[in-house]
Amino acid sequence: MFTARHTRLGLLASLLFSCLIHSPAWADSRCSERAKTLLLPAKVSCTYQSTWLDSGIVGKRKVIYQTPLGTPPAGGWPVVLMYQGSFFPLNDFTYYSNMPFGGYYEGKVIQTLLNNGYAVVAPSAPADLFWQTNIPGLAQAYEATTDYDFLGNVLSAIASGHFGPLNSQRKYATGISSGGYNSSRMAVSFPGQFRALVVQSGSYATCSGPLCVVPEQLPADHPPTYFLHGFVDAVVPWWSMDLYYDRLLHQGIETGRYTEPLGRHEWFAASPGKVLAWFNSHP
Repeated sequence: MFTARHTRLGLLASLLFSCLIHSPAWADSRCSERAKTLLLPAKVSCTYQSTWLDSGIVGKRKVIYQTPLGTPPAGGWPVVLMYQGSFFPLNDFTYYSNMPFGGYYEGKVIQTLLNNGYAVVAPSAPADLFWQTNIPGLAQAYEATTDYDFLGNVLSAIASGHFGPLNSQRKYATGISSGGYNSSRMAVSFPGQFRALVVQSGSYATCSGPLCVVPEQLPADHPPTYFLHGFVDAVVPWWSMDLYYDRLLHQGIETGRYTEPLGRHEWFAASPGKVLAWFNSHP
């Protein structure tokens, strides 16, 4: 026999179920989150798809990607190319708060982009190690590298619809460390392809840590570029980013930067919002 208590429990269960199926976190996102507990780190995880594309003489490389939920805009989803840092491949879109180099916030960048209408395409560096943009001997002959072939194929795949309904006229790039240098490479070797760039803990395409010389003349069509950098970064010194930033200012190319006062070589809690804001301001 049902009592008033049973009725209240039934109403509560019904309300809880309704909240779950109508919650934006469940219905409107490719990503899920778990808060940090006493025993488990915080987690952010986004679903993904994968494919393999040719990279020249060494064969194919993996690309993981995802599009936002919902109906794409008329021209297709704007797309962000996400470039891995050295030795930390993007094999999936799952991140934990105990990962080094602020890896959890890289996951939050991906989540923020997907939740705000940007597709994310993450190509693999050679052997999942690091990009060839600033390797001595290759940096000066970049068009002979497998990176150049591979990334050219990634851009062609975006235009052909291989990754779904993406807008090839609205491409952006970001990445950390080696991936930050590689984001700069988009301005140097793929002119006219990108609307805007965000360089996290990196500098100009051919720089490498404290070995950094920024050319006197940057490409006239260099995309607007934003920098995120830790002031006490011991791997890629803050001043090496500053050289690049100053050169962009000198040439009248739109730029901006955020310095984390005690930040090291890492993504920051501020990174997701800063990346999104910069890309949103360059539609």
